[in-house]
Amino acid sequence: MALQKLHLIQSHFPNIAYNIVAIGASAGGQKPIIQILSALPADFPAAIIVVQHMSPFYPSRLAHILRRNTMLPVEQASGQIMRPGTVYTYLQDRHLVVDANGRLSLLKSPKMNFVRPSVDKLFMSVGLNYGIRGIAVVLSGCGRDGALGMIAMKKYGGTTIVQDETTSEYFDMPLAAIETGKVDFVLTPEMIANRLSRLVMTESVA
Repeated sequence: MALQKLHLIQSHFPNIAYNIVAIGASAGGQKPIIQILSALPADFPAAIIVVQHMSPFYPSRLAHILRRNTMLPVEQASGQIMRPGTVYTYLQDRHLVVDANGRLSLLKSPKMNFVRPSVDKLFMSVGLNYGIRGIAVVLSGCGRDGALGMIAMKKYGGTTIVQDETTSEYFDMPLAAIETGKVDFVLTPEMIANRLSRLVMTESVA
């Protein structure tokens, strides 16, 4: 089964060490999201999925905002198959997950950690389906969403990163992730962008 998943992943992504970067945030998260994505080069080859806790009553404008702040193409998730080098944003009041075929799904399933979309839900799907080829990033936010997802990422061999305390407007989510003992790097947004570029664009394929 693991080899079958790896074949599916490699069939629609370039021959790079990491295929997907999942970013989760809540309160205070928009600024570091912009800082990270604006610093990534236009030829960044991995797909990026961004989930942020927002009011379910208002349409997300994150895709519109990011298009003005990154050289990468940005799309709102709508059930499409991911393309390399593209940023995908959430839809309000829907969980966002990805399967082994690279297809994004928007789910109205029950809230997780009292929120929908849930960072945990996204990270768990990335860990299960992408394993060592996935990276999870937790940014500023209240609550503990993302911590269980970090555990799932490490269970399947993924790489985990969180925003540091000095640059986080709200450190609850990064701290909860750190307390799991499953975090590989604690970095500023600028350093996160640099680390992502190094990991995705310079590491050899296993």
